Amino acid sequence: MNPRPRALVPLCTPGLKVSRALVYPVAHSGFTLIEVLVALFVTGVVLLAGMRALGVLTQASDALGPRLAAQWSADNVQAGLRLDGVWPNVGDSSFDCSQGAYHFICHQHVSPTPNPAFRRVDVQVTSDQDDQVLAQAVNLVTNTAGFVL
Repeated sequence: MNPRPRALVPLCTPGLKVSRALVYPVAHSGFTLIEVLVALFVTGVVLLAGMRALGVLTQASDALGPRLAAQWSADNVQAGLRLDGVWPNVGDSSFDCSQGAYHFICHQHVSPTPNPAFRRVDVQVTSDQDDQVLAQAVNLVTNTAGFVL
């Protein structure tokens, strides 16, 4: 027993009431509140990350001037040792090595090496306000006075 097939009713049959919503589905335009809130949250996170990166960049550029001047001071101490031709004594010393508006303290540490014709000279430059090391330089100085020890 096969059931009898139903007859298809055309949509334009007189007397048949069909909702327009079923025939022509309405396309929704715009965004839901959830979508807008998610977009605002993502935008906020991106802007926050950008502000953090900008802050780090600003701090790094503010510290560049004193660090550059401190490195010049360390290089000047090392160049002075080479130009003077003086055989430095083993030990530590501290002295003022300011550059322009920046006030620095240079700490020089002279140590012997396995080869008696050389001495190692470490120079660290700190600000006169705190003990933060802004620059350092290391050099080997030779005994130019005929290598007489």
